[in-house]
Amino acid sequence: MKHANISIFIPHLGCPYMCSFCAQREISSHEHIPSAQEVYTTISEAYGHITDISDRHNTEIAFFGGSFTAIPHDYMTAVLSVAADFIGEEKFRGIRISTRPDCIDENILAELKAYNVTAIELGAQSLDDDVLSANKRGHTAEDVVKASEMIRSFGFELGLQMMTGLYMSDPEKDILTGKKIADISPDTVRIYPTVIIENTMLGRLYRSGKYTPYPFEECIRVCAKLYGMFIGKGIRVIRLGLHAEHSLEESMIGGYYHPALGELVRSEYVRQLIENNLPNVTARAPKNMMSILSGHKRSNRLYFANKNVTFVQDDTLPPKTIAINEDMYLID
Repeated sequence: MKHANISIFIPHLGCPYMCSFCAQREISSHEHIPSAQEVYTTISEAYGHITDISDRHNTEIAFFGGSFTAIPHDYMTAVLSVAADFIGEEKFRGIRISTRPDCIDENILAELKAYNVTAIELGAQSLDDDVLSANKRGHTAEDVVKASEMIRSFGFELGLQMMTGLYMSDPEKDILTGKKIADISPDTVRIYPTVIIENTMLGRLYRSGKYTPYPFEECIRVCAKLYGMFIGKGIRVIRLGLHAEHSLEESMIGGYYHPALGELVRSEYVRQLIENNLPNVTARAPKNMMSILSGHKRSNRLYFANKNVTFVQDDTLPPKTIAINEDMYLID
């Protein structure tokens, strides 16, 4: 079974800042703050449905939607206590949380460890201090590095989240952030191209003409380079782009949203691999990967028409792999 999350959303409850892009209630579509009893009910129902032991061992209880370690302490420990009872032998694998790099210290990490938290994701967003300041993040790049080191020292799985196309950023700064994140060597990364939401600081800057994101096509190229950089170093990219939400589509006014953004990025990554091997390329993939190889709406086939590139379905290849001539690549 592929890794799965039992997602529990706690919308914008503890974060001490309002970042330029923030519209957490819009993104999560959940304004209700679940009680400890409601958290228990959600997890218990999932536990009843996931009866296979191996499936449970690949499942984490995930608290998303805000800065988890900044929420009121009594509430944090109440929901953690509920979740911790479902972790252990023949139960779920662990608990995943997301938070800010400046909301982590050794006391917090020790407490999280006691409640069976196994993975911590940090919203880094950028590792350029000027970009962080311009977008009102309230922390520095060094805060991300130090928090990551602390998390690792306690034995947690480390995840980092970054955004591309933020106010005052550009493709070169985004690629440099990716290189710095790769140097930290997190276990997982999420890449979130910036989506501009109405009634945010970014929304106002965008409406006034003071913020113009670089083109969508360039964003896809940047994300494809980042994707290749991360997976090339064994870092799992567990998300590309925001989840499709009706409320998000209604409230967005610009930026880089696309319901198939992950497919666009992976297809562009394959295109870059083929281009790097021209001329005379044979590109192969098993059946379940042919859509990525061919490109979104066959874009790669069209792009390489009459360029001595042959596309071949090859079901002898392992799942989630493609081959460019004799070299094989994992596409997860």
